[in-house]
Amino acid sequence: MNILDAVILGLIQGLTEFLPISSSGHLVISKALLGFKTPGVSLEIWLHFGTLVAVLVYFRKKIFILIRFLFNLGGGEGTENRTLLLALLIGTIPAVVIGITLKPFIESLFAKPAFAAVMLLVTGLILLVTRWAKNRGLSVSMGRGFVIGAAQAAAILPGLSRSGSTIACAMFLGVEPGPAAEFSFLLSIPAVGGAFLLDLVSSGGALFESGQFFLYLPGALVSFIFGLLSIHYLLKIIRRGRFFYFGFYCLVIGGISLIYLR
Repeated sequence: MNILDAVILGLIQGLTEFLPISSSGHLVISKALLGFKTPGVSLEIWLHFGTLVAVLVYFRKKIFILIRFLFNLGGGEGTENRTLLLALLIGTIPAVVIGITLKPFIESLFAKPAFAAVMLLVTGLILLVTRWAKNRGLSVSMGRGFVIGAAQAAAILPGLSRSGSTIACAMFLGVEPGPAAEFSFLLSIPAVGGAFLLDLVSSGGALFESGQFFLYLPGALVSFIFGLLSIHYLLKIIRRGRFFYFGFYCLVIGGISLIYLR
Protein backbone atom coordinates (compact mmCIF):
# COMPACT_ATOMS: atom_id res chain seq x y z
CA MET A 1 0.00 0.00 0.00
CA ASN A 2 1.23 3.52 -0.82
CA ILE A 3 0.17 7.10 -0.06
CA LEU A 4 -2.07 7.31 -3.15
CA ASP A 5 -3.99 4.25 -1.94
CA ALA A 6 -4.43 5.87 1.49
CA VAL A 7 -5.64 9.12 -0.13
CA ILE A 8 -8.17 7.25 -2.27
CA LEU A 9 -9.52 5.45 0.78
CA GLY A 10 -9.53 8.75 2.68
CA LEU A 11 -11.67 10.26 -0.09
CA ILE A 12 -14.08 7.33 0.11
CA GLN A 13 -14.21 7.58 3.91
CA GLY A 14 -14.82 11.32 3.91
CA LEU A 15 -17.62 11.13 1.36
CA THR A 16 -19.35 8.12 2.89
CA GLU A 17 -18.92 8.53 6.67
CA PHE A 18 -21.80 10.96 7.11
CA LEU A 19 -23.83 10.20 4.03
CA PRO A 20 -26.02 7.21 4.98
CA ILE A 21 -24.25 4.76 2.69
CA SER A 22 -21.77 3.10 5.13
CA SER A 23 -18.15 4.21 5.03
CA SER A 24 -17.01 0.89 6.52
CA GLY A 25 -18.86 -1.05 3.83
CA HIS A 26 -17.36 1.08 1.06
CA LEU A 27 -13.86 0.74 2.52
CA VAL A 28 -14.10 -3.05 2.85
CA ILE A 29 -15.54 -3.49 -0.64
CA SER A 30 -13.17 -0.94 -2.23
CA LYS A 31 -10.12 -2.66 -0.77
CA ALA A 32 -11.34 -6.00 -2.09
CA LEU A 33 -12.13 -4.73 -5.58
CA LEU A 34 -9.01 -2.54 -5.90
CA GLY A 35 -6.68 -5.05 -4.28
CA PHE A 36 -5.54 -2.77 -1.45
CA LYS A 37 -3.78 -4.48 1.43
CA THR A 38 -3.82 -2.79 4.84
CA PRO A 39 -2.54 -4.11 8.17
CA GLY A 40 -5.49 -4.83 10.48
CA VAL A 41 -7.93 -1.96 11.00
CA SER A 42 -5.34 0.74 11.77
CA LEU A 43 -5.98 2.64 8.55
CA GLU A 44 -9.74 2.55 9.11
CA ILE A 45 -9.21 4.01 12.58
CA TRP A 46 -7.08 6.86 11.21
CA LEU A 47 -9.63 7.61 8.49
CA HIS A 48 -12.43 7.63 11.05
CA PHE A 49 -10.31 9.96 13.18
CA GLY A 50 -10.20 12.39 10.24
CA THR A 51 -13.98 12.47 10.00
CA LEU A 52 -14.25 12.70 13.78
CA VAL A 53 -12.30 15.96 13.64
CA ALA A 54 -14.68 17.08 10.88
CA VAL A 55 -17.63 16.67 13.28
CA LEU A 56 -15.79 18.57 16.01
CA VAL A 57 -15.09 21.45 13.65
CA TYR A 58 -18.53 21.58 12.03
CA PHE A 59 -20.46 21.45 15.32
CA ARG A 60 -17.90 23.36 17.37
CA LYS A 61 -20.43 25.97 18.55
CA LYS A 62 -22.88 23.37 19.83
CA ILE A 63 -20.09 21.35 21.42
CA PHE A 64 -18.73 24.47 23.12
CA ILE A 65 -22.18 25.23 24.57
CA LEU A 66 -22.46 21.68 25.94
CA ILE A 67 -18.96 21.86 27.46
CA ARG A 68 -19.75 25.18 29.13
CA PHE A 69 -22.94 23.73 30.57
CA LEU A 70 -21.18 20.54 31.69
CA PHE A 71 -18.68 22.54 33.73
CA ASN A 72 -21.36 24.90 35.03
CA LEU A 73 -20.15 27.86 33.00
CA GLY A 74 -23.55 28.72 31.54
CA GLY A 75 -24.45 28.38 27.87
CA GLY A 76 -28.06 27.99 26.83
CA GLU A 77 -31.17 26.46 28.36
CA GLY A 78 -30.29 24.19 31.27
CA THR A 79 -33.02 21.55 30.77
CA GLU A 80 -32.37 21.23 27.03
CA ASN A 81 -28.60 20.84 27.44
CA ARG A 82 -28.96 18.46 30.38
CA THR A 83 -31.29 16.20 28.40
CA LEU A 84 -29.02 16.22 25.35
CA LEU A 85 -25.91 15.41 27.41
CA LEU A 86 -27.66 12.55 29.20
CA ALA A 87 -29.07 11.24 25.91
CA LEU A 88 -25.56 11.26 24.41
CA LEU A 89 -24.15 9.48 27.46
CA ILE A 90 -26.87 6.82 27.54
CA GLY A 91 -26.79 6.46 23.77
CA THR A 92 -23.06 5.72 23.85
CA ILE A 93 -23.38 2.75 26.23
CA PRO A 94 -24.59 0.14 23.67
CA ALA A 95 -21.70 0.83 21.28
CA VAL A 96 -19.17 0.63 24.14
CA VAL A 97 -20.53 -2.72 25.32
CA ILE A 98 -20.68 -4.22 21.83
CA GLY A 99 -17.35 -2.72 20.77
CA ILE A 100 -15.48 -4.15 23.77
CA THR A 101 -17.14 -7.54 24.09
CA LEU A 102 -17.29 -8.40 20.38
CA LYS A 103 -14.17 -6.59 19.10
CA PRO A 104 -12.37 -9.69 17.65
CA PHE A 105 -15.55 -10.93 15.94
CA ILE A 106 -16.33 -7.51 14.47
CA GLU A 107 -12.78 -7.09 13.19
CA SER A 108 -13.04 -10.46 11.45
CA LEU A 109 -16.05 -9.20 9.49
CA PHE A 110 -13.91 -6.47 7.93
CA ALA A 111 -12.18 -9.24 6.00
CA LYS A 112 -15.49 -10.37 4.48
CA PRO A 113 -16.50 -7.96 1.69
CA ALA A 114 -19.50 -10.11 0.69
CA PHE A 115 -20.93 -9.61 4.20
CA ALA A 116 -20.49 -5.84 3.83
CA ALA A 117 -22.34 -5.99 0.50
CA VAL A 118 -25.30 -7.78 2.14
CA MET A 119 -25.37 -5.19 4.91
CA LEU A 120 -25.45 -2.44 2.28
CA LEU A 121 -28.63 -4.02 0.95
CA VAL A 122 -30.05 -3.95 4.49
CA THR A 123 -29.06 -0.29 4.81
CA GLY A 124 -30.80 0.45 1.53
CA LEU A 125 -34.05 -1.08 2.74
CA ILE A 126 -33.89 0.83 6.04
CA LEU A 127 -33.39 4.13 4.22
CA LEU A 128 -36.24 3.51 1.79
CA VAL A 129 -38.66 2.83 4.65
CA THR A 130 -37.90 6.28 6.13
CA ARG A 131 -40.00 7.65 3.26
CA TRP A 132 -43.00 6.75 5.43
CA ALA A 133 -41.57 7.81 8.81
CA LYS A 134 -43.96 10.24 10.50
CA ASN A 135 -42.43 13.45 11.80
CA ARG A 136 -44.10 14.13 15.16
CA GLY A 137 -41.84 17.06 15.93
CA LEU A 138 -40.24 15.32 18.92
CA SER A 139 -36.80 16.01 20.35
CA VAL A 140 -34.25 13.45 21.51
CA SER A 141 -35.09 12.32 25.05
CA MET A 142 -32.98 10.00 27.19
CA GLY A 143 -35.13 7.01 26.25
CA ARG A 144 -34.97 7.80 22.55
CA GLY A 145 -31.25 8.43 22.91
CA PHE A 146 -30.74 4.89 24.19
CA VAL A 147 -32.72 3.35 21.30
CA ILE A 148 -30.76 5.43 18.78
CA GLY A 149 -27.58 4.35 20.54
CA ALA A 150 -28.60 0.72 20.09
CA ALA A 151 -28.96 1.39 16.36
CA GLN A 152 -25.44 2.86 16.39
CA ALA A 153 -24.13 -0.25 18.13
CA ALA A 154 -25.65 -2.47 15.44
CA ALA A 155 -24.04 -0.29 12.78
CA ILE A 156 -20.59 -1.36 13.98
CA LEU A 157 -21.09 -4.12 11.39
CA PRO A 158 -19.40 -3.19 8.08
CA GLY A 159 -21.95 -2.21 5.46
CA LEU A 160 -24.62 -1.14 7.94
CA SER A 161 -24.49 2.65 7.84
CA ARG A 162 -24.00 4.32 11.23
CA SER A 163 -25.49 7.66 10.20
CA GLY A 164 -28.22 5.93 8.18
CA SER A 165 -29.20 3.64 11.06
CA THR A 166 -29.18 6.33 13.75
CA ILE A 167 -30.95 9.01 11.72
CA ALA A 168 -33.53 6.51 10.44
CA CYS A 169 -34.11 5.22 13.98
CA ALA A 170 -34.64 8.76 15.27
CA MET A 171 -37.06 9.50 12.43
CA PHE A 172 -39.03 6.31 13.17
CA LEU A 173 -39.28 7.52 16.78
CA GLY A 174 -40.88 10.76 15.58
CA VAL A 175 -37.83 13.04 15.95
CA GLU A 176 -37.55 15.89 13.48
CA PRO A 177 -35.06 15.08 10.67
CA GLY A 178 -32.75 18.05 11.40
CA PRO A 179 -32.30 17.35 15.13
CA ALA A 180 -32.10 13.63 14.31
CA ALA A 181 -29.10 14.24 12.06
CA GLU A 182 -27.43 16.57 14.56
CA PHE A 183 -27.81 14.02 17.36
CA SER A 184 -26.40 11.30 15.08
CA PHE A 185 -23.31 13.38 14.37
CA LEU A 186 -22.77 14.30 18.03
CA LEU A 187 -23.28 10.66 19.05
CA SER A 188 -20.45 9.64 16.73
CA ILE A 189 -17.91 11.67 18.73
CA PRO A 190 -17.59 9.38 21.80
CA ALA A 191 -18.05 6.24 19.69
CA VAL A 192 -15.38 7.01 17.10
CA GLY A 193 -13.11 8.74 19.61
CA GLY A 194 -13.36 5.77 21.96
CA ALA A 195 -12.62 3.33 19.13
CA PHE A 196 -9.53 5.33 18.22
CA LEU A 197 -8.25 5.34 21.80
CA LEU A 198 -9.03 1.64 22.24
CA ASP A 199 -7.14 0.74 19.08
CA LEU A 200 -4.28 3.00 20.12
CA VAL A 201 -3.95 1.26 23.49
CA SER A 202 -4.31 -2.25 22.09
CA SER A 203 -1.68 -1.53 19.42
CA GLY A 204 0.83 -0.37 22.01
CA GLY A 205 1.37 2.88 20.11
CA ALA A 206 1.91 1.13 16.78
CA LEU A 207 -0.46 3.60 15.13
CA PHE A 208 2.24 6.25 15.53
CA GLU A 209 5.11 4.25 14.08
CA SER A 210 6.75 6.43 11.45
CA GLY A 211 6.20 3.97 8.63
CA GLN A 212 2.45 3.86 9.21
CA PHE A 213 1.90 7.38 10.52
CA PHE A 214 3.24 9.20 7.45
CA LEU A 215 1.39 6.76 5.21
CA TYR A 216 -1.98 7.15 6.90
CA LEU A 217 -1.83 10.87 7.74
CA PRO A 218 -2.62 12.06 4.16
CA GLY A 219 -5.62 9.71 4.10
CA ALA A 220 -6.85 11.13 7.41
CA LEU A 221 -6.48 14.70 6.10
CA VAL A 222 -8.47 13.91 2.96
CA SER A 223 -11.18 12.19 5.02
CA PHE A 224 -11.39 15.32 7.21
CA ILE A 225 -11.86 17.70 4.28
CA PHE A 226 -14.45 15.63 2.47
CA GLY A 227 -16.11 14.78 5.78
CA LEU A 228 -16.91 18.47 6.25
CA LEU A 229 -18.39 18.62 2.76
CA SER A 230 -20.53 15.52 3.25
CA ILE A 231 -21.97 16.82 6.58
CA HIS A 232 -23.03 20.04 4.88
CA TYR A 233 -24.51 18.17 1.92
CA LEU A 234 -26.45 15.66 4.03
CA LEU A 235 -28.05 18.36 6.18
CA LYS A 236 -29.31 20.06 3.02
CA ILE A 237 -30.68 16.76 1.68
CA ILE A 238 -32.50 16.02 4.95
CA ARG A 239 -34.11 19.46 5.05
CA ARG A 240 -35.47 18.82 1.54
CA GLY A 241 -37.04 15.52 2.60
CA ARG A 242 -34.90 13.40 0.27
CA PHE A 243 -33.07 11.30 2.82
CA PHE A 244 -34.61 8.06 1.52
CA TYR A 245 -33.04 8.59 -1.93
CA PHE A 246 -29.79 7.15 -0.60
CA GLY A 247 -31.57 3.81 -0.21
CA PHE A 248 -31.61 3.30 -3.97
CA TYR A 249 -27.86 3.91 -4.13
CA CYS A 250 -27.15 1.37 -1.37
CA LEU A 251 -29.29 -1.28 -3.06
CA VAL A 252 -27.51 -0.79 -6.39
CA ILE A 253 -23.97 -0.74 -4.94
CA GLY A 254 -24.71 -3.62 -2.57
CA GLY A 255 -26.21 -5.72 -5.35
CA ILE A 256 -23.40 -5.08 -7.83
CA SER A 257 -20.73 -5.69 -5.17
CA LEU A 258 -22.36 -8.95 -4.12
CA ILE A 259 -22.32 -10.18 -7.71
CA TYR A 260 -18.64 -9.34 -8.20
CA LEU A 261 -17.57 -10.69 -4.79
CA ARG A 262 -19.31 -14.07 -4.95
